[in-house]
Amino acid sequence: MPTTTVSELVDELLSGTRPLPIVSAGVPVLRQPALPYEGQLAADQLDRLLAAMRETMHSAPGVGLAAPQIGVPLRLAVIEDPAEVAAEVQEVRGRVPQPYRVLVNPGYEPVGHGRAAFFEGCLSIPGWQAVVSRPDRIRLRGQDETGRELDEEFTGWPARIVQHETDHLDGVLYLDLAETRSLSTAQAVSDYWSQPTPATAAHSLGFPLRTATGTGDDSGGTGATAP
Repeated sequence: MPTTTVSELVDELLSGTRPLPIVSAGVPVLRQPALPYEGQLAADQLDRLLAAMRETMHSAPGVGLAAPQIGVPLRLAVIEDPAEVAAEVQEVRGRVPQPYRVLVNPGYEPVGHGRAAFFEGCLSIPGWQAVVSRPDRIRLRGQDETGRELDEEFTGWPARIVQHETDHLDGVLYLDLAETRSLSTAQAVSDYWSQPTPATAAHSLGFPLRTATGTGDDSGGTGATAP
């Protein structure tokens, strides 16, 4: 029985409806490490796929989308964040606008020992959010869509977006890293936990805020289905 190539899979996907359907948790592609991108797609095909991913990310809406989230098992992701949130949230999260970026074969490593805990959501797990502690500064390595090498540091919320999308390419969902007692519906976050930090949620729901100092006083954020 013939096996469908990644190129054929992408052609079939791009011939369908827009925005592209987002794969939900439970589908195997989200739990399998994606293949390194090594030119499996023609240049125009790659351009069309990335454009469709960006359109789907905007439509969702979200600030990042990894190829496995649309069923394509390649190490590709797009990110973009206008950071249209309250000034207090911007300051607490370290959330600054991020232009549209393509990440090809990305990998990251923490820089220093600082961590921050925020509510986080995922387009593949709609309607739910949970607090995730992540390194607050990372070093990203990879390429962009032209093959140019990337070696950059990200801090604050942009670092969280990069980590979240890169994790997708390793078959990791944010719930794997989350404080399970913090798991809340998006409506509950809006009704109860919209403070700039999740300290109140941690106290009321009974979970720790895992930061560099072991306290939650200086970390947290409002919930949003963002990365």
